[in-house]
Amino acid sequence: METAPATPRCNVERPFLTGRFHPEIKVPSQPSGAKPYPVETFCRGSENVIGSYPVSVQELLVIDDLLYALMGVEGRYISIKRVRGKEGRVVFQIDPSMDLALQELTQRIFPLCENYLLISQFVEAKSQFKSGLVNHAFAAALRALLLDYQAMVAQLEHQFRIGRLSVQGLWFYCQPMMGSLHALGIVIEKVSSDNLFGSATLNLLQSQAKAMAGDNAVRSLLEKMTQCASSAYLCILERWVYEGVIDDPYGEFFIAENKALQKESLTQDYDAKYWQQRYSLKDGIPSFLTSVSGTILTTGKYLNVMRECGHNVQVPVSENSKLMTFGSNHQYFECIKTAYDFASCELLNLMKDKYDLIGKLRAMKRYLLLDQGDFLVHFMDIARDELAKRPDEISVEKLQSLLDLALRTTAAAADPCHEELACCVERTSLLKRLSILKDLDSPYPSNLGKTVGDGDDLTEPVSITGLETFSLSYKVQWPLSLVISRKALTKYQLIFRFLFHCKHVNRQLCMAWQVHQGFRCLNTLGTAISRSSLLCRSMLKFINSLLHYLTFEVLEPNWHLMHDRLRNVKSIDEVIQFHDFFLQKCLKECLLLWPQLLKKLEKLKAICLRYASSIQLLIPSVYNSEPDDAAEASLRMSKSRLRRSRINSPTLKSAAENSTISDSIMNFEKEFNAELHSLVPLLSNNSQTEPYLTRLAQCILGVGTDQ
Repeated sequence: METAPATPRCNVERPFLTGRFHPEIKVPSQPSGAKPYPVETFCRGSENVIGSYPVSVQELLVIDDLLYALMGVEGRYISIKRVRGKEGRVVFQIDPSMDLALQELTQRIFPLCENYLLISQFVEAKSQFKSGLVNHAFAAALRALLLDYQAMVAQLEHQFRIGRLSVQGLWFYCQPMMGSLHALGIVIEKVSSDNLFGSATLNLLQSQAKAMAGDNAVRSLLEKMTQCASSAYLCILERWVYEGVIDDPYGEFFIAENKALQKESLTQDYDAKYWQQRYSLKDGIPSFLTSVSGTILTTGKYLNVMRECGHNVQVPVSENSKLMTFGSNHQYFECIKTAYDFASCELLNLMKDKYDLIGKLRAMKRYLLLDQGDFLVHFMDIARDELAKRPDEISVEKLQSLLDLALRTTAAAADPCHEELACCVERTSLLKRLSILKDLDSPYPSNLGKTVGDGDDLTEPVSITGLETFSLSYKVQWPLSLVISRKALTKYQLIFRFLFHCKHVNRQLCMAWQVHQGFRCLNTLGTAISRSSLLCRSMLKFINSLLHYLTFEVLEPNWHLMHDRLRNVKSIDEVIQFHDFFLQKCLKECLLLWPQLLKKLEKLKAICLRYASSIQLLIPSVYNSEPDDAAEASLRMSKSRLRRSRINSPTLKSAAENSTISDSIMNFEKEFNAELHSLVPLLSNNSQTEPYLTRLAQCILGVGTDQ
């Protein structure tokens, strides 16, 4: 809330310029039957007490004083005192020597006089800047009502001057105003005592109007006051739903703006709350807007996004769509719904047409979900040496240049979106990264749902390389960052790292398989080479089955499901919802939210990598005593049958019968089979509650069948 202008000092230093010029008293507690006030306190300006006059004269005197009292001014025999400790409350005191019948009639009129003073003081107090627009409008409506009241008093005075007004007549003519001012007095007391403003004042007026359902005149008056007081509030609402602007100088609107949150945080902060908290609902929503408060909030947010994009748009407004009043016909609901539909459609078309939202999502699938793999194969070939280094030793600039080279020399060169790709190297393993992102923890109660850090059967690797930590990033501009936020991009990167490492394991096993092809010219049946060949085939089938499951059983069908849903969306919130659901479902079905299953897979991949590395080193070292490069030697062995025929047969035979190779292969086989068999029950037991595990379990069982 902006600082309101200060009240002029003259209103404080010179109180007699205001309506609060009555002296203050403390109402004493009197014994029963005692006279509350001494006679000496009255008769100002008069030498005699009123009781010394005949009753007919007393009636004329009291009518004259009552006409003054109705305007909040003391008379000769009626005085006004402010009650100490009760803000705005006054008491009217009458000469106790007056005739008892006249006293009774006079005291019946006093509540009307007190309510008039209360209302007039409220109008004066709430017209100050700090009271807010709703109280300003309410005070203006009360001021108009008081004009009618003053006109009534003037007419009564005229009747008195021509001798046609008695005390009973005065009481009769005041009846219509008694109930109205009493109801308003109740509202004003609550507003003043609780210091209400904005929607709280509107809710109080509306609740009081409903409470007066048995008195049509009073209910109509309160409803009219509610309409008048809400006019300023509806002007704020109209600017928000039609222009996306909060014009709320006194902080009365039920939507709060957090200017500290900037749109740039969407691409920088994983926990960015820009879309949820830049504009948010406050407490104290007007009761007549409660059912559409969410729609109102969303409408203004959509208009704000377009304005942030430099796309100035305003909801078309006609005379029938102005939000100036609300009533039982709920016409303002239709106006809000129309504004929401327009803003939603306009923003969605802007995102799809100008910023190519669907195209950007396809690019995310193409590169981060490895839908287009030719550039990745080339990149892994040319960046092999750099990725083999420790993360803190890797040159990200060199990797970026190699990635650009791979993109320009493959089919990706025709895609303009490839220019937004960038390399990044994490400092932790995938498991460690998942444990840091606490909001990704699986909620399942089984032992598979424990957090990554809960288990001690797989510790953080002592030495990790760029192959475990490499990832791709994508430069996303506003307003697409609403959909592809830092959080969404992180989820893409988690899936990419898992897929990338699986691809790396597959490549290493393929190279080990090529080593075995050098022995095809020999009869290796029953030897360690034959056993190694079967183990290599089982490992390849395992990793290929895993990749097939990840790509064709998880990513591809879920992508098509999201793509079909995006064709029929009505708002950008639905786009965000479907996109987040797609990513969360992919993370879950890719086993990234199942820590125990993921640990098993990581163990199996680690065994495969150690096996492939050992085979590429052990076997070529036997056939070639001084290899320059073990990997190149293994490739040379399988280039052609002619090359294999030139290999010295005794050398190959010695390799096949080498005890070191035999022992290593048996150890790898035992370890791989043990881990594989321990994975199968976990998948099978949970496939009933999680059907997507059924297909993966079938693939793994197929691998186990070959053993």
